[in-house]
Amino acid sequence: MCSGRVDLDFIFKAFANGQDGVLIGGCRLNDCNYVTHGNFDALGNTYISKNIMERIGVNPERLAIEFMSGGEGNRLAEVINGFTEKVKDIGPLGEAEGLDKTELKSALEAVRKLIPYLRLVEREKLRVPVRTEEAYREFYTSDGIKRLFDELVGDHLTISRIVSLLREKPLTTGEISKILDLKPSEVAKHMNHSSRQGLVRYDTNSNRYALAR
Repeated sequence: MCSGRVDLDFIFKAFANGQDGVLIGGCRLNDCNYVTHGNFDALGNTYISKNIMERIGVNPERLAIEFMSGGEGNRLAEVINGFTEKVKDIGPLGEAEGLDKTELKSALEAVRKLIPYLRLVEREKLRVPVRTEEAYREFYTSDGIKRLFDELVGDHLTISRIVSLLREKPLTTGEISKILDLKPSEVAKHMNHSSRQGLVRYDTNSNRYALAR
């Protein structure tokens, strides 16, 4: 299977299923077995996923991509062994990052629900004009792209995470701000927007936000 078929959802589904690390293997760049050069798409998805992982508090080093030919069996074994040891050193998913199971589950759930939107953003705003490894690295790690990512994805991801948290139980603004490490004023802004969209409601009896029924 072409590494370009490794969709964003494949990556986050693996983490949601409890995998401590994800390694993507593809043929060498500019030496693709298919005319699509899907390995560049896999490289772009890796950068996007690492950006998202940082935003939800998951160590981005848990995700890696390596390119090699079909005849490099020894190198494949070395890469797998090296990555396995690296992930062991990082520690169990969530526990090593200081995230409890509920928080991690809701964060990954939020990301997976946002993936259709992320695909659209990638297709329309995050296409690299030149297909070289250096061009992809410079593009996805540039300050301009980080700012663009904040503008296009930041608020959507935060709202999606809030909705996922509220699926577990109603929460106060203070509780949400503590879990997501946000200022109460930021949470209030997102709750006002989500209320207008009909996603959440304020329960005056418990003084907490809950999902709209």
